[in-house]
Amino acid sequence: MAFRFEELQVWQKALDLGEQINKLTKTFPKDEIYILTSQIKRAADSVILNIAEGSTGQTKAVFKVFLGYSLRSAIEVVSCLFIAKKRKYIEDAYFSELYTEYEVLVKMITALRNSI
Repeated sequence: MAFRFEELQVWQKALDLGEQINKLTKTFPKDEIYILTSQIKRAADSVILNIAEGSTGQTKAVFKVFLGYSLRSAIEVVSCLFIAKKRKYIEDAYFSELYTEYEVLVKMITALRNSI
C-alpha cells in the first residue's frame, strides 16, 4: 500500500460505510437530490477524506484535528439518517444497522484520536 491511510482500519470502515450511504441515497426521492442526498453523501465522504488527509505527513496534532473533523462528519451522517428515517426513506431495520455501524466508526475514530 502506497499511502499510510490505506492501512488504517478506521479508514477502511469509513470507506465501506460511505459506499453503503451512496447506495442508500439512490433510493431517496428525486426531490431530495440537492438536499438530503447531497448532504449525507458529502458528510460520509468527508469522514473518509479527513482521515486520509490528516494521516498523510502531518504532525500528530494536525492528525488529531482532522480526526475531529471526521468525527463531526460521522455524527452528521447519523443525523441525516434520522431525517431519512423520519421522512420514511429508510426502513427501521436498515436505519438500525447503519446507526450501529456509525456508532462503531465513531468509537474507532475517537480511540485513534485518543491514542495519538
